[in-house]
Amino acid sequence: MAKGNISVDSENLFPIIKKWLYSDKDIFLRELVSNACDAVTKHKTIVLSGEAEAEDAYKICVTVDKAGKKLIISDNGIGMTAEEIDKYINQIAFSGATEFLEKYKDENDDSSQIIGHFGLGFYSAFMVSDSVEIDSLSYREGAVAAKWVCDGSMEFDMSEGARDTRGTTITLNIAEDSTEFLEEFKIREILRKYCAFLPVEIYLENADKPVDDKKEEDDKKEEEAPKPINTTYPLWMKKPSECTDEEYKEFYRDVFMDFNEPLFWIHLNVDYPFNLKGILYFPKINHEFSGIEGQIKLFNNQVFVADNVKEVIPEFLMLLKGVIDCPELPLNVSRSFLQNDGYVQKVASHITRKVADKLTSLYKNDTENYTKYWEDINIFVKYGCIRDEKFYDKVKTALIYKDLDGKYKTLEDLTEGKENAEIYYVSDQTQQSQYINMFKEQGLNAVILPAVMDTHFISFIEMKEQKVKFKRIDSALSDISESVLDDDNSKALTELFKSELNDDTLKIEVQSLKNNAVPAVILLSEESRRMQEMYKSYGQQFAGMASMFNDEFTLVINANNELVKKLPSLDDDTKKLVVNHIYDLSKISHSPLNAEQMSKFISRSNELLMKLI
Repeated sequence: MAKGNISVDSENLFPIIKKWLYSDKDIFLRELVSNACDAVTKHKTIVLSGEAEAEDAYKICVTVDKAGKKLIISDNGIGMTAEEIDKYINQIAFSGATEFLEKYKDENDDSSQIIGHFGLGFYSAFMVSDSVEIDSLSYREGAVAAKWVCDGSMEFDMSEGARDTRGTTITLNIAEDSTEFLEEFKIREILRKYCAFLPVEIYLENADKPVDDKKEEDDKKEEEAPKPINTTYPLWMKKPSECTDEEYKEFYRDVFMDFNEPLFWIHLNVDYPFNLKGILYFPKINHEFSGIEGQIKLFNNQVFVADNVKEVIPEFLMLLKGVIDCPELPLNVSRSFLQNDGYVQKVASHITRKVADKLTSLYKNDTENYTKYWEDINIFVKYGCIRDEKFYDKVKTALIYKDLDGKYKTLEDLTEGKENAEIYYVSDQTQQSQYINMFKEQGLNAVILPAVMDTHFISFIEMKEQKVKFKRIDSALSDISESVLDDDNSKALTELFKSELNDDTLKIEVQSLKNNAVPAVILLSEESRRMQEMYKSYGQQFAGMASMFNDEFTLVINANNELVKKLPSLDDDTKKLVVNHIYDLSKISHSPLNAEQMSKFISRSNELLMKLI
């Protein structure tokens, strides 16, 4: 048995870093500006500890020099000595942040805002550069500026630097394949994407402006100071009690470019047992679930990480819009790590609980507004229940159903405490209007469930609440029928319709409906319809499977209807026309006729009218 050390070929290390360190090339700017922000945070911490004095306002400057093919990031933070550059830059993945945090962890809260923990961020500069220069002057008394230059190989040059004020300047000599990063608009776009809320003011400058423009700009400086491109203290970092409704709405408009006001929002502000801040907005959501996606931005210490990271934020919350700041979450880790990380799971569980608490609180304390919101948020709530049973357990008392009178009721209201209660529902108020009228005439009620999601939702409710069974209003007539008839007259009617319609798959019954005006109705069993709708909702690849299940249609002929009573006395031609017409009328009340059926219906209508002349 042999033991030894794994060998790393350093010549191959930089090409790997340059190509594979980050999936998105523009992240290099996020990393370098974040490092500059860390340098400022470190100096603030040292000032508070009494080891240094603050001399000027903190800031970060990003300068685009297109003519010189340079991009420059400069800060007035802690700075570095030659020895520190050797320690933190020349030793890859040796994190100065980690060592600094250990030394000053008990000094004050500012030190907790340090972003970089791995020591790799700086090397992202080589993703876009032929060479990188560091010019730094440490805050330490008597320190000498140090300059470091590297062309992306494993060799570097160290010399005395030219910087005469505290801080660090990093100069990127942009490579030919990355000249897009010499455009001011591109750099502005990246800074706004990743650094819009960093806690240190960031200024974007253009070294290529003509002299006349610069003079004019200098003249303006006396009247108006330049503005940073970022907001250093975003709304989510404040306490909820410090924020006004208008500030919440303005933040929503600015961040998500959505000028429709959100319905309401949740402000997350947790310090223990983990650090989590953020704001979740409930936007207006239409009835159709497919294609809906919100936008939840994930931040780490005010640095943008990504949109809609499903491993951190519960999937059903992706219908919302908002920001989540998780300082304890690493900026760059694999998604498989996130899926199994205990901290991530705690964050997700906490967010879910806070959303559930907000909904139940709204329902309990502001029922009137909650019912107004329900049309927009019910898809989100129902989807959340299906995806997360713990969420359902927390919000089930706030689940409401709109009835035919426009009133909202809970499941408890609808079942009235009965065991094995049946709840009728309507999925299309226009198409099912005849059935609705028949129900209302008998003093019966139903709930309105028009969305595709509702098919899944009622199946879920039936599974969770064994005492409940949902039936669509056109699936059964037991409550609006006096009886099912089986006398000689009924048998004759059944045979007549079977003979004329010539459809072996159609089940025919004769009943005495309480509404005499309706000659016949079509029923489809709840089980058959749900199976078909379920497969159709899964997409085109499953739509064909719906046809594998036979439609359990039943044509119910109303023996109390005057037209049906007169059928035996009609001549054969008229009888055939009327039977087919009654059948088509019943189908129209159930679902739209196809093109061929509609053509026959119109032609038959004309024939019947001619017989009246």
